[in-house]
Amino acid sequence: MFGLFKKDPVKALEKEHKQLMEEAMAIQRSGDLKSYAAKIAAAEAVMDKIVALSKDRS
Repeated sequence: MFGLFKKDPVKALEKEHKQLMEEAMAIQRSGDLKSYAAKIAAAEAVMDKIVALSKDRS
């Protein structure tokens, strides 16, 4: 019953991943490749968490 009110952590991580990718795109367009690489690395780390959570659910 109480699971009804819990938020899905995968959805939150997907939202964070999307935000990081959008920020990375803006940084890439400005020409700052070091910051772009850092954002992409952060986005990949979030994606790894999403994959791990998805595997745990299966």
